[in-house]
Amino acid sequence: MTSGGVLAGLDLDEIRKCVHCGICLPQCPTYLVLGEEMDSPRGRIYLMRAAAEGRVGLSPALQGHLDLCLGCRACETACPSGVRFGSLLEATRAELRRSGPPARHRRLEAFIFSVFPEPARLGAALTLFKLYRRSGLRALVRATGVLRRFPRLAAMEALLEDVPGAAPLPRVVPARGRTRGRVGLLTGCVQRHLYPGVNRDTARLLALAGFEVVIPRSQGCCGALELHAGRADAAEARARALAVAFPDDLDFVVTNAAGCGAAMKEYGHRIPELSGFAARVRDVVELLVAADLPLGALDLTVTYHDACHLVHGQRLRQEPRQLLRRIPGLRLVELGDSDLCCGSAGVYNLLEPGLAGDLLDRKLARIRETGARVVAAANPGCLLQIARGCRERGLDVTLVHPVELLARAADAYQG
Repeated sequence: MTSGGVLAGLDLDEIRKCVHCGICLPQCPTYLVLGEEMDSPRGRIYLMRAAAEGRVGLSPALQGHLDLCLGCRACETACPSGVRFGSLLEATRAELRRSGPPARHRRLEAFIFSVFPEPARLGAALTLFKLYRRSGLRALVRATGVLRRFPRLAAMEALLEDVPGAAPLPRVVPARGRTRGRVGLLTGCVQRHLYPGVNRDTARLLALAGFEVVIPRSQGCCGALELHAGRADAAEARARALAVAFPDDLDFVVTNAAGCGAAMKEYGHRIPELSGFAARVRDVVELLVAADLPLGALDLTVTYHDACHLVHGQRLRQEPRQLLRRIPGLRLVELGDSDLCCGSAGVYNLLEPGLAGDLLDRKLARIRETGARVVAAANPGCLLQIARGCRERGLDVTLVHPVELLARAADAYQG
């Protein structure tokens, strides 16, 4: 049943599943940092219900509490009633965004959503950043301290260390050995430009596992960033365009970015015509964990950070760990609060750098406790955020995607 208040499209039946038990509170990153009821899942659901039933309007205060939510969906994992908080948040933000983003975010959001979901524009922007860094201008700007006056710009600038070069991937990577199927690979937006090696290693491992890998040139953004920001129409248009870019005869469409995969697996909830496409989406760990990969030894101590949209959005907790434990010689040390958000959350760390920084501090403290020199995480946003924190605090820690370790182990195989 939908509401009749200012949030006319919100599912009141879903809201009413919440029994206000409070089990979600210790799992919520913003509640842990702020300690405010209205910045907890329970409090935010109360606000949504009040607006849906017409008891409150879409005030700046209501919008502020909802904008502070990271959308990490840890509350969904904890909820005994099965409330789909992520869907409620997306629907509420879509209604709030009909009048545009908050004034304090307007310019930054205009830049983010005109560049980040557009791979060609993002590539051009990163080329300019590479020039900014290598020309010495970055060192000069930092020496002046001017960035301290613009915390959101400073947060964006600090995320990047360098932009790697990469040769384009082939359109098709043939299967090796017995063919198990034909899959398409999502190259992503940030992933293709900042972590091209992750895409290369993903394709190589899938081929080694027996899959022919198709990499469509025409693929664009999956729409996840816009969906989480409440830009529902733009997100739907990107989802439809992405589905058309992949051939119909694929067994699976594979992602290696947790946020992209979670959004794509849920296309059918919002766009019924894409239910078939969504049903074929798999994170790369789902296919590799079922394969018999030839792996050599790596003498490494590694800890694993659970990317929110992999563990809470896709419910993939054990599969990455199982894969890492298969690597001979690798010592996997569990990370305390591994599934607590690192503060990245799409572009949250750019829009809310203060709170994101508090969460990053918590994550880094847990990493120090492990003594590991390598941290694995299956999402580019997490890799950027945690690597930035390690650089700024002088931690000698390397950030990698799990497939990079598996690819190194495959190279080390002597069989």
